[in-house]
Amino acid sequence: MGSRKAESDGSSSDSSFPVSHSRVVEVVAGVIRDARGRILLSRRTEGRDLAGLWEFPGGKREPGETAEAALSRELQEELGIETEVGAALIRVPQAYPDKRLVLDVREIRAWRGSARGREGQALVWVPPHKLASYAMPPADRPVVAALEQADRYLVTPEPGDNDDEWLAALSAALAAGVRRVQLRAPELGAGDGQRWPRLAAAAVKRCRAAKAEVLINGDIALANALGAGLHLRATQLRELGERPIATGAVLAASCHDADELRAAQALGCDFAVVGSIRPTPSHPSVLGIGWEAFAAMRESVSLPIYAIGGLGPGDLDEARRHGAQGIAAIRSLWAAA
Repeated sequence: MGSRKAESDGSSSDSSFPVSHSRVVEVVAGVIRDARGRILLSRRTEGRDLAGLWEFPGGKREPGETAEAALSRELQEELGIETEVGAALIRVPQAYPDKRLVLDVREIRAWRGSARGREGQALVWVPPHKLASYAMPPADRPVVAALEQADRYLVTPEPGDNDDEWLAALSAALAAGVRRVQLRAPELGAGDGQRWPRLAAAAVKRCRAAKAEVLINGDIALANALGAGLHLRATQLRELGERPIATGAVLAASCHDADELRAAQALGCDFAVVGSIRPTPSHPSVLGIGWEAFAAMRESVSLPIYAIGGLGPGDLDEARRHGAQGIAAIRSLWAAA
């Protein structure tokens, strides 16, 4: 009954997260909005695991229940409201010391009644842009990102000989709705010492004009010079002892296993990218890790994580079902590809 009793204490960044035979507990939660667009959070009561943290209301799914039926029941028991359960938002697998939790989050299409904490829990209505300031259990943090951050992360291809064409293709991707971009040009960046900084500066300007978040791949000095975010290579995670960019700038990392993900979280990364999920045209002989392996790595941290490798916008629903923030891609998000 109510208040997400299935969760227990323990940091998801613990390297000894449960092995595959740990019991799996399925929990459902709802994103409930009021007439002003604010979202309802419930505070875990004293004397319980994770007491004092804020969460999306819901509870444990019982055997034989559908997710929709379980969520409707839990919200009536916990808040005293009748609900119409809508679309799936994200399904987050999360490891705890004694169990593996799966948090299935749904949009609440409509609700009736007066929401109140029927189990003594405090409630608060929060504007979406302020959700991240509330302390939450590990499984709820990716939900906030799914609500507020981009579900597509464009990684730019290596520029050819024509900078104007490359910038035009970037503008087309931005016009198509891309709102998070990684500027990546390893060959050009390692060669011409002047062309890539100039081109990156022009790209940053276009991203900002489109209100898109922009990160520089690997080059800490260039990211700081342009006031952009920084996307670290996996090898850089092992070399850095502290966050390498200014507070407020976005930091991300490419990761290939759970240890690298935990390193990214410890460093203070805002999100990570994991893959390759499938073989790609550039690496057709490299087998992808697949969605189940992705979900297993997802359990070890509370970071938002993009899946990469042979994916496109048509894979967004599958990505969210396995706990991903969305998809990262070059070809499928680049207008000129």
